Amino acid sequence: MLFPRPMAFGFALVVLTAFTAPSARAGLLPVAVTVTPESGKFRWAYSVTLPSDTALQAGNYFTIYDFNGLVSGASGAPAGWTLSTPMTGPSLPYINVPDDPAVENLVWTYTGPTIPAGRVQLGEFWVTSLSGASEDGVFVGHNIRSKDHKPDTNVTETRIPVPAPPGVPEPSTLVLTGVGLSVFGLLRRIRRA
Repeated sequence: MLFPRPMAFGFALVVLTAFTAPSARAGLLPVAVTVTPESGKFRWAYSVTLPSDTALQAGNYFTIYDFNGLVSGASGAPAGWTLSTPMTGPSLPYINVPDDPAVENLVWTYTGPTIPAGRVQLGEFWVTSLSGASEDGVFVGHNIRSKDHKPDTNVTETRIPVPAPPGVPEPSTLVLTGVGLSVFGLLRRIRRA
């Protein structure tokens, strides 16, 4: 006997579920986020996929909310996409997304020809931030379903930069400050005398 009876039943159930589970349906998805140091700043790259049961047409978009430390003009995307950075992201009547109006959002809008259904890697979308530290953020993808051409909006988590913490002075800076204050105090004593 390879497995005890309850364990064999559980194993069979897991295998059966793995091979017969229906595929999940969702809109645009961020499948990977990489952060690369770059000349004192950080390049944030988002790899985005179009799932197999959705299509992409001009005007569809995805938004990454509250992207801290955005460096203006330092961005890139595959052909057919444009980036805008509004302080408030697109609002949808049935989705309440937390959005800080003091922090820019990234909205990439598709302007190319229609991409029919089929699991398609859309490419790498990147921007530069002053911060490399991250936290969970919100990604909203808005495109169409391929079978009935109705809107499909996907809300999921992604990684976003958090504001850089205030700098901590180097020990040598603290030593120089201490020496400077000591000299200043000594000069005051000499003047009084």
